[in-house]
Amino acid sequence: MRALPERDPGVPDHRSAGRYLLWLARKQWWALLISTAYVTVYFSLQALLPAVFGAAVDDGLTSGDPGQLLLWAGAITGMGAGMAVLIVPSHRAEAYNWYDAAYRTVQVVTRDSARLGSTLARRLPTGEVVAVGTTDIDDIGEVFEHAARIFASFLTISLVSALVLRSSVPMGLAVLIGVPLIVLCSGPLMRPLHQRESRQRDLQAEVATRAGDIVAGLRVLRGIGGEHMSETRYAAESQRARAAGVHVGWLTAGLRALQVLLPGLLVTGIIWFGARLALAGGITAGQLVTFYGYTAYLMLPVHGLMKSANLIISAHVSARRIVKILSLPHDLPEPEHPATAPEGDIHLHDAGSGVTVRSGQLTGIACTDVAQAALIADRLGRYRDDHDAEVTMRSTGAGDQDEKASAVRLRDLPLDQVRERILVGTNNAVLFSGVLREELSPDGGATEEELHAAIHAACADDIVTALPGGLDGYAADHGREFSGGQQQRLRLARALVAAPEVLILVEPASAVDAHTESTIAARLGAARQGRTTAVLTTSPLLLDRADHVLFVDGGRVVAEGTHRDLLHEEPRYRTAVLRSATVNGDGPDTGRAAPASTGEKR
Repeated sequence: MRALPERDPGVPDHRSAGRYLLWLARKQWWALLISTAYVTVYFSLQALLPAVFGAAVDDGLTSGDPGQLLLWAGAITGMGAGMAVLIVPSHRAEAYNWYDAAYRTVQVVTRDSARLGSTLARRLPTGEVVAVGTTDIDDIGEVFEHAARIFASFLTISLVSALVLRSSVPMGLAVLIGVPLIVLCSGPLMRPLHQRESRQRDLQAEVATRAGDIVAGLRVLRGIGGEHMSETRYAAESQRARAAGVHVGWLTAGLRALQVLLPGLLVTGIIWFGARLALAGGITAGQLVTFYGYTAYLMLPVHGLMKSANLIISAHVSARRIVKILSLPHDLPEPEHPATAPEGDIHLHDAGSGVTVRSGQLTGIACTDVAQAALIADRLGRYRDDHDAEVTMRSTGAGDQDEKASAVRLRDLPLDQVRERILVGTNNAVLFSGVLREELSPDGGATEEELHAAIHAACADDIVTALPGGLDGYAADHGREFSGGQQQRLRLARALVAAPEVLILVEPASAVDAHTESTIAARLGAARQGRTTAVLTTSPLLLDRADHVLFVDGGRVVAEGTHRDLLHEEPRYRTAVLRSATVNGDGPDTGRAAPASTGEKR
């Protein structure tokens, strides 16, 4: 089995959104540098074009010198050709920056989500995580796509200001003072926009979570008549998100209006001022053309800077959500001083309940309380730590006298080692979309024989046969095309394909009919021959096939032995197991299978 992916040591942990964006910039500094070089050269050629046009007017047209006119015309043609050539690599470099930042974010969040495991589901709603792969990566990608333009805009504005200042001090001062004022005028809108976007993103995440819950529980909602209530709640939450989006839209519209209005006022003012200077003889006609070209060009970088401010706000909001995921601590901390795991075959002992899962055996664990069974499974697989109910692992080579000395607490072992050796299979395990073969063997390590053996043991041959394409057929997300019993059998097959050293199953056949359950019970032992397996169930068909049965009542083991011995000797066990059999429609006879049927409980 695969070990858990570790956190990238370079990712900022418990840090701010700004530091995360800086970390991304450091990771792709060379790509940012290349795109900045391309865009800067492109912008500089655009900025110098007005100067060349002005020189062509003064030296070529006004003086009537054809040679000078041809020279400057050639310069204009060359600069235009240079800009045309730079368009493709500039766009390519900017697109690369988008993909690098966006998908590096996806990789980091995915890696951390896998590391957190069930902790993530307990700490954050589904919508928060889904938003990262939809809205947030777009915002992160866009700010890095335009990062080169921010630097190039500052540089070319400075270049234009220097050129204008060299030709006319009053005009140059007008540019140097006007541009910062325009950018500062949009400043008061930035903070409210940041707050409104944050609020809108939170509401969108809530709506996405609600939608996911409705889709996942649609069958249950229909069964209890809860569609109307869920529809009402979803409508109310979506309306709140829509209203928040409208508020963001009004503020964004105002900001974009300023992005057009203020640069336009600057251009109008500079042209008016330049025209008065030309009429007064302070500048030549060529200089007037040059100043007009400069002011027209300044519209682009000034508008770009104001747009970049909006992009930075959106990216900061998204980065805060991403850092929120990356900074989540795991519910199960790694030990400060990891112990060495026992080698070879192992026993697991849960001190809280007294349950011992012995090596190489199929152990049945019957609990009178369903919640207690789930608690024991979580502790045995170390999905929770109870300091007053430690779970220990010891080698089978240790005798009874040195059992305590050789026992190692699970919480003293690295979590990836525990996951590698112990697998807990529950009915909450998700069936992902994709080719069925890859779903049953995600790492592709299982052979064709191993796959078919696991499918046969889980009594899932009919599912594979009915699926178009068989093992190479496509399964939808969460196995929507399969019934509850079919999903359960596929989960069992996947657990058997993994072939872990210790397999803990929680009610692996609760959704199938008695005949199919009896077949699974008969095949499970053979499929796990020589390996350690524990089945938490009250099914008499499964318990009858177990090598050893532990009966848990009130959270503690109160009796143990074979299934048939416990039926005769322990009234509480008999009540729990036979009541389960009656509820499931199996009848009181625990040794015989029911007639063949469709494979699902009715």
